[in-house]
Amino acid sequence: MSNPTSKHTPQPVSSKTTYALAGLAVVVVVAIVGALYLWNRGGGETVRNDGYGPVHDPGVTVALDSDGAIVLGKPNVAKTIDIYEDPLCPACGQLEKIYGQEIAQQVDLGKIAVRYRLVNFLDSRSKSKDYSTRAVAANECVAQAGNGPAYSKFHSLLFTTDQPSEGGPDHDNKDLADIAKQAGAPDDAAKCITSGDRADTARAHAESALKSLTDKLNGRAATPAVYIDDKKVDVNNENWVLDAAK
Repeated sequence: MSNPTSKHTPQPVSSKTTYALAGLAVVVVVAIVGALYLWNRGGGETVRNDGYGPVHDPGVTVALDSDGAIVLGKPNVAKTIDIYEDPLCPACGQLEKIYGQEIAQQVDLGKIAVRYRLVNFLDSRSKSKDYSTRAVAANECVAQAGNGPAYSKFHSLLFTTDQPSEGGPDHDNKDLADIAKQAGAPDDAAKCITSGDRADTARAHAESALKSLTDKLNGRAATPAVYIDDKKVDVNNENWVLDAAK
C-alpha cells in the first residue's frame, strides 16, 4: 500500500502484474462492501452496555508494541482479543458504537485485554488523502504515554462521535491533538501528534498490520476483523464480547 508522501519509489510492473493487482483491488472492495452491508442491514443495532463509557479503571494500562499493535488491559490478563480497524472505516465505527462500551467494561473487569491493530487502506478515501495514517500515528502517540483510560477515551472518540465520513472533511493534526487532550492525554502526546513525527513509523506499522490481515483472510482484507488466538470471531453474534470474556 503506497502513499503519495512515501519515500518508496514503486518499480515498473508488467501488464500481468497490473491485472493481478486490479483483481485484488476488486476483491478488497467487494469484501469491504460486504462488511458494510452486514453492519447496515438492520441487525446488531442495539448499543451494548450503553452508558458505561470508555475504560475508566486507573489500573488499566496501554502499551505500544514494537510492531505498532496497541495493547489495552490490566497486567497478566489471560485472554487478549485482536481488533483490526481503519480509522475511516464506517463499519469499524459501527463496531465501536455497538460494542465499545461492553468491551471497555470487560477490560476494566480484567476479563480481557484488547490488541488494536490499526490499518490505513482507506487513506485515499479521505479528503486529505492521508487521514487514516495520521490517525494511526495519533493513536500511537497517545498509547505510548501509557494511560489506559485516556487512550480508551481517545480511541472511542475517533471511532464514534469524531469519526469523519469517507470523502468528507477530516481532522488535521491539530484537531487530533485537541481530541487527545479532551480524552485526558498529556501534553507530550499532543505535541507528538501535531509534529507528525510518527507518520512514517505509523504508516509502516499500518501496512504491516494490513498484510497480516490480508494473509489471515486469504487476500480478502476487510475491517473490522476480530480474532482470538488467530481464530476469527463472528461479530454478528451479539454476545461475542461476553463469550470472549468467559
